[in-house]
Amino acid sequence: MKINPATVLIVEDHQDLAANIGDFLEAGGMTVDFAPDGLTAVQLCSQHRYDALVLDIMMPGIDGYEVCRRVREELQLDMPIVMLTARDTLDDKLTGFERGADDYLLKPFEMKELEARLISHIRRHRGEMDSKSLQVADIVFDPKTMRVTRAGAPIRLSPIMLQILRILMRESPNLVTREKLEAEIWGEDTPDSDTLRSHLYNLRKLIDKPFQQNLLHTIPGIGYKLCDEQDL
Repeated sequence: MKINPATVLIVEDHQDLAANIGDFLEAGGMTVDFAPDGLTAVQLCSQHRYDALVLDIMMPGIDGYEVCRRVREELQLDMPIVMLTARDTLDDKLTGFERGADDYLLKPFEMKELEARLISHIRRHRGEMDSKSLQVADIVFDPKTMRVTRAGAPIRLSPIMLQILRILMRESPNLVTREKLEAEIWGEDTPDSDTLRSHLYNLRKLIDKPFQQNLLHTIPGIGYKLCDEQDL
């Protein structure tokens, strides 16, 4: 079972378990980040975009229920959250779902099942996101009609440029690395580096050059951002 590049935050205070989960998910092609406690998890979620959270309930500081609540209510993030716990009462499960969890996995669990559930949730979430209109500043992209406008003016883009723009708008205001762009667009058949650079050059000419404010920014040696200058 494979999925386009996905970044998962593992929130688990037991280092050995966190490392085992991370190693297994990385072997399957995912990128992982770690938080040893709830406060760190909330801080990381406020600074980075994750495709999913693997969230333990019993942790020092604030527990997984409170992390889930803050992610949903305060940060207004809707990425899938899979909770891990040894507590299997109905009340525990209902509390998790009420706080915004998408799934619940009892310890001990099989790594393959965790991976399968994550992939399923991430695919479903991406499908829902792909059907929603995206907006960054005055650029609007309707994925249903593949129509792009800026300041109300229609912009005609090639299929590859539409893919690039969709990814940059989805991740905005966060940075998207060159590697992530190439992997999402071409998978394992990555062309030479000049191909992506050429498409971005043409995209910039169409969405930035005719307008007063540039929104597509190159971060030298790292990647690209689509955002207002104040978010650089």
